[in-house]
Amino acid sequence: MEETISLKDLFETLKKRAWFIIMITVLAVLISGVSSFFILTPIYQSSTQLLVNQAKGEEAAYNYNEVQTNLQLIETYNVIIKSSAILDKVIQELDLNLSTNQLTDKITVASEQNSQVVNLSVTDEDPHMAAKIANTTAEIFKEEIVDIMNVDNVSILAKATVPENASPIKPQPLLNIAIAMVVGLMIGVGISFLMEYLDNTIKTEQDIERILDLPVIGVIGVIEESNVQMEGYARTKRAGRGEQHGA
Repeated sequence: MEETISLKDLFETLKKRAWFIIMITVLAVLISGVSSFFILTPIYQSSTQLLVNQAKGEEAAYNYNEVQTNLQLIETYNVIIKSSAILDKVIQELDLNLSTNQLTDKITVASEQNSQVVNLSVTDEDPHMAAKIANTTAEIFKEEIVDIMNVDNVSILAKATVPENASPIKPQPLLNIAIAMVVGLMIGVGISFLMEYLDNTIKTEQDIERILDLPVIGVIGVIEESNVQMEGYARTKRAGRGEQHGA
């Protein structure tokens, strides 16, 4: 027999398992909150900007061909910035206890389309160290690119600084808690429907009709214990009255 589930059945299932859904959701929120505030290490980001312009010593007038050449060079520069030729010198300069690959993972280099500005961002557990790495990388790249590419067309547009009240970019506790709440709610609802699907206990006459595909012709009512006690008391009282009349 093909079974159908109505919206009423779904609502009844959610209502019956509401305590379980709430418990799972609260548990997920608590785990996320504790992890975000007390376990996960805050990560800070600091950025500097490089400008790729015409080579020094050339005329200051706008040169379209020169700009197009610089735009094409930017992708190459983005790769060079994260190369060992630059980062090994940064590690040596700052005496970092990091490998080249580890430092590479901390650095992000990006530029907007058709823009001569390159954004160099560094993440670290210490905001001051993040700024120091960003500025040192920019300085070393500016110096080394002259020998690497035989061109001097890079200048530092803006140095990385540390705000007075620096905020970490991750973790984001409120966002994590919101995500955990949604995920916990979905898991709670999913498990509730699964529990209901696997529950073969017969609780109502509708369950009998659904499982056995037979009509219900009679229902035995439920007798409360209080009613039984009252009925027994009434019988005893009637019996006592009968004995009095017989006497």
